[in-house]
Amino acid sequence: MVSDPRTEASRRRTFAIISHPDAGKTTLTEKFLLYGGALGKEAGSVKAREGRRSATSDWMDLEQQRGISITSTVLQFTYGDCVINLLDTPGHRDFSEDTYRVLAAADAAVMVLDAAKGIEPQTLKLFEVCREREIPFLTFINKWDRPGKAPLELLDEIEETLVVEPTPLTWPVGIPGDFRGVIHRGTGVYTRFERTARGSTIAPEEEVDAERAAIDDGEWWSAAVEEVDLLDGVGRVVDPKTFLAGESTPVFFGSALTNFGVRFLLDGVVDLVPSPAPRQLADGSRRALDAPFSGLVFKVQAGMDKAHRDRIAFVRVCSGRFERGITAIAERSGRQFSTKYAQTMFGQDRDTADEAYPGDVLGLVNANDLRVGDAVYVGEPASFPPLPAFAPEHFMRARVTDTSKFKQFRKGVAQLDEEGAIQVLRDEDLGDQAPVLAAVGPMQFEVATYRLENEFGAPVELSATPYTIARRTDDQSAAKLNAMQGVSVLSRADGTLLALFESKYWMDRVLRDHPELTLERMIAEGGLN
Repeated sequence: MVSDPRTEASRRRTFAIISHPDAGKTTLTEKFLLYGGALGKEAGSVKAREGRRSATSDWMDLEQQRGISITSTVLQFTYGDCVINLLDTPGHRDFSEDTYRVLAAADAAVMVLDAAKGIEPQTLKLFEVCREREIPFLTFINKWDRPGKAPLELLDEIEETLVVEPTPLTWPVGIPGDFRGVIHRGTGVYTRFERTARGSTIAPEEEVDAERAAIDDGEWWSAAVEEVDLLDGVGRVVDPKTFLAGESTPVFFGSALTNFGVRFLLDGVVDLVPSPAPRQLADGSRRALDAPFSGLVFKVQAGMDKAHRDRIAFVRVCSGRFERGITAIAERSGRQFSTKYAQTMFGQDRDTADEAYPGDVLGLVNANDLRVGDAVYVGEPASFPPLPAFAPEHFMRARVTDTSKFKQFRKGVAQLDEEGAIQVLRDEDLGDQAPVLAAVGPMQFEVATYRLENEFGAPVELSATPYTIARRTDDQSAAKLNAMQGVSVLSRADGTLLALFESKYWMDRVLRDHPELTLERMIAEGGLN
């Protein structure tokens, strides 16, 4: 029986996890999978086909070596009657452009805070992206099993720094470092947790009545009750309307490492994160959920399967019912392409996708015409608002060190460019011989060189350039700019022209002396630095 897209969409919860590095985002992602039944008996043992290695959200070798997330991943699992599409984002600021694109595919976000550090610089910048994209977010205050700030102090910090009202749904019993359990403010129930070995299994939970809690947990229980009464008195209760409007954030306390409070957060995702709604199109109208299939390409990735070295376009389904094998159209090129090899994603691992509904994420294998930001559709054409590019601030010239590997070098650079892993700028005189790699953050160069050598067999050397800032320009202005000292105009593969300046001072002087020239700012000047 064919399901109605609107009914299936109501079961979907598609959200991203964002955080400052080391706040515990990847650990929390793994524990979501544990509670969703997507792991084996222990965390870290993901169900996979026999003979295949386990899947993790940090699948790239370099991620595992560095211990940080440097590329976004998609993990789909069921929880109760809901289908959860979890988008794990890079935490490092150098990969903020990838995070921005992922948020374009999400309906909400979970912001993870370290209880000892509170709002960190990257947390603030990621929040600003959520606000710009009108993404509602829940807050998980993590690492409550370690020393940290007082809970009321953290609420004040959230409110003052983010200018959003924190509305706790759970409240901790016990100070940071001596975590006993949480009071669920919706039910009034106190749940106490027990540790498990290395947090590898679901934490046993026990509901404890007030009389026993007063005896067992003494002053910690009394303090928690007083604080809950204070929150009630000032009206700090979860309000779905203000949450969806981005004016408030439901707050949960816990420890991803020990699994304390994780279930309550996952329940909060199901109860509060909105199901997919009709998606806004480029002309301002909205495409109905039950309209023919349409989707947004928000990510392109190669090298996920070393055995096949294929290329995957990640597509957020926006409307209709997707059926494997249908012929879809790429809106930018107008070309048809087959969806015979559509797959669902679980980190690096994947399975054949026979169908999908709004909110789901598909991996379209070897749909080589697709680029980040493209719309795909069946029937009535669809075009979504463009995904803006970030302004790079770091520029290095790349050359292959072994000229016999130039073909691999050119192919690898083109692939990284298509993925948006790094911006590739070309001089018409040099072409692909020595392109300039432009990055939001310097770690993107490390990833690019690593992938060129390990995925494409093209070892490269990077050399410094004098450029420090870029502005978008046009053909008419390019001729005049190229004639000046301290500025070069290079082109991206999509035809966009960027004027690179050696200093902001020189750029400001050119703007002052030549106001007729086109020099446009790009989004998030300096990325999310």
